[in-house]
This record gives sequence, structure tokens and C-alpha cells, in this order.
Amino acid sequence: MIRPRRRTSASIAVVAVAALAWSAQPASAAQIGTVAGSTAAAQLKKGMTSSMTPSAARSALGGLTVKAAGSMTGYSRDLFPHWRDASTWGWPVAPNDACNARNAALYRDGQNVTMSSTCTNLAGTWIDPYSANKFNAASDIDIDHIVPLANAWRSGAAGWSTTRKTQYANDPLVLVSSWDSLNQAKGDKGPEAWKPPLTASHCLYATRWTFTKQKYGLSVTSAEKSALTNMLGPC
Repeated sequence: MIRPRRRTSASIAVVAVAALAWSAQPASAAQIGTVAGSTAAAQLKKGMTSSMTPSAARSALGGLTVKAAGSMTGYSRDLFPHWRDASTWGWPVAPNDACNARNAALYRDGQNVTMSSTCTNLAGTWIDPYSANKFNAASDIDIDHIVPLANAWRSGAAGWSTTRKTQYANDPLVLVSSWDSLNQAKGDKGPEAWKPPLTASHCLYATRWTFTKQKYGLSVTSAEKSALTNMLGPC
């Protein structure tokens, strides 16, 4: 009979050190560092016009209808056709006319982005505006609807036509490239329940949220308006 080899105390120590080193690895192997908070926050300007300033957002916020959130009855993400042809829904044709809205957002928001002739296999680097983390794999990036589809539904979009829902789901103003972990943590929450962990982004996050609601005639709840007012206050 072959007896199993007994581990020495030295070998046990090596295994323990290796396990500790593994547990200390970053959550995402594609994260390559961080950037200054102001640099990350500036990502939120991509997709906004120069007139969409925080001071203008404060004024726009005052004009939004305040009402309780509507029912989620009948809601489905599938009712908002998304990742459709980018140039049809407000994106520039460049870099080519084969992009869907998701890949057009990745191209716009990334740095040194390359892709195939069919606008797939994107490579480059991306800065998450919600955390200031930097990534070098598109697989770590989600495309966030800054006002989530479910939030839009319960604040007015339930009655829209399919064309209007499609416009919203693919609009350059609405879409933001963000770290998938934080996009999932955000879910369909409004700013009263979720804010970017990066405080430096609060001003532009609230600005973009407000102008999205204004553009599409969506209402805000009183708690949502209060949160947006607080976020825009220091700007």
C-alpha cells in the first residue's frame, strides 16, 4: 500500500501564503488602476451638451412634475428595445455605421478604442465615472441607463409608444459606460436610494439625471427631487 505523503510545516506555510496572496487579488483582473476623481466625474459630460450645466439643472429640476412613483404592472425590459442601430438613434456614424448603441457608447466613453469592421471585439481602456477605477476589458463595462428603464416606466414611460421607448433605450444622453459591479448594485434605484460611491461625480450625475427626466417629460418623486437638490447644491 502506498501511504500518502505527510505535509511538513514548511509546505503548509507555503500553501497558506499562496492562498493569502490569491485572496488579496483585485476583484477584477482587468482593473488596471484608478484616476483622479475629477477625471472620472468628467466622463459624465460625454453625451451632454455644453448647455447642460449644474446651474441649468437646478432650474430644470424645479420644472419637473413631482408625483408618486407609478405601478410596475406590465413592466419588462423587453418593452424597451435596446442596443439598436446607433446611427438611427442619435449617435454619430463614426467610427463606422455598423455599431449598435452599446458599442457606440463603449467607443465614445473609452480611450484608444479599437474594434473590428463590424464594430465588435472592442479593445481599449475605460474609466468608471462612479468609482474612478480604470479597466482594460470591455467585459467589465456595463452600459448604464442613467435613469433606469424601470424608473422611467414608473415615472411616465409606461404609456409611451414602442418608438419612444426605443429612442429612450438607445439615447446617447441616457447611456453611460460604467463598471458592471456598480451598475448591478444600482439596479433600478433612484438617487434617493443609490448614489455613485465617488462623491466627485454627484454633481454631474444629478445633472445628467435631471436633464434626462426633462427631455423625456418624466416625473420625480419628492424623495428623488430632494436627493437631486442636495447633490446639485454644492456644484
